[in-house]
Amino acid sequence: MKQFQIYGVGNALVDLDFEVSECTLARLNIAKGVMTLIDETTHHRLLEELDGVKHRRTCGGSAANTLFTAQQLGIKTFYSCKVGNDEAGDFFYRDMVLHGVHTNLHECVRDGVTGKCIVLVTPDADRTMNTFLGATATFSIAQISEIALKQSEYLYIEGYLVASPTGCEAAIHARELAQKHHIKTAITLSDPNMVTYFKDGLCAIMGNEPVDVLFANEHEAMLFTETNSVDAAKEKLRHYARTFVITMGSEGALVYNGHDYFQVPAYPVQVVDTVGAGDVFAGTFLYAVTQGYDYREAADLASFAASKVVAKFGPRLSNAEINEVHDVIAKKVICA
Repeated sequence: MKQFQIYGVGNALVDLDFEVSECTLARLNIAKGVMTLIDETTHHRLLEELDGVKHRRTCGGSAANTLFTAQQLGIKTFYSCKVGNDEAGDFFYRDMVLHGVHTNLHECVRDGVTGKCIVLVTPDADRTMNTFLGATATFSIAQISEIALKQSEYLYIEGYLVASPTGCEAAIHARELAQKHHIKTAITLSDPNMVTYFKDGLCAIMGNEPVDVLFANEHEAMLFTETNSVDAAKEKLRHYARTFVITMGSEGALVYNGHDYFQVPAYPVQVVDTVGAGDVFAGTFLYAVTQGYDYREAADLASFAASKVVAKFGPRLSNAEINEVHDVIAKKVICA
């Protein structure tokens, strides 16, 4: 048995989550609903503009949220990332250790400023992200642990890495190592802007062979395949991935298990904040498939977990919500 079920690579960020109005987005001239890369000066200017607005600080980054979810559910994970030599970097590392996620941070040299993401959540529950990469902009092959990857069932690649030349190179290197050691590869497209501006890089990360699992929302899937419908996109995605999941918000998720397509409905909830929904979905899905569940069961469980995270503010599940997911798992076992 492998030591880790998931080995993840991604941008280590400390998230600053704000609830704002759409008027605030317009005033700050921020594009709504996507991730925009910003420099440190802009980061500080936005914080000044948002001074006095209630917010919360959490450790984040897409892959980190996915691994936290999987780890909370009970499997072992390893995260390769890069933080700065500062209080925020210490905060991120302590959070990893507290939640049992293994990482390269205890053995690597840390320098620079830890990356941060200003997450702006509007009343329609949409999330807009402004990301200062900081130290993670230089995440590179040096942060990849072949030893840990060899001891993993899945490599999970965060698509946001494509925005950094060294990050993209590291993701390609990790995927090549996974192929070398016969480790399954999963990738998320992460954000429409990543597809719009860095599609060639995403294709380079995927390589010449289809990846084992691909995660995308409907907008990303259509942009990536240059189609105008999910039905058209799903046919083209088969050239890039052996299996995939297209999440569609309140419409649930379209799943391809390598043989058949099927749709899993969303669990109806009052949506408060969509930050972390895709990350929690991916973490729960990968947890389930590594525990022997088929794709329909895995997607249904992931849909349930995602419904819990979108019904509140913040990108992670609480211990009580994790217990609710385990209750659903227990019922599935009993029914089986």
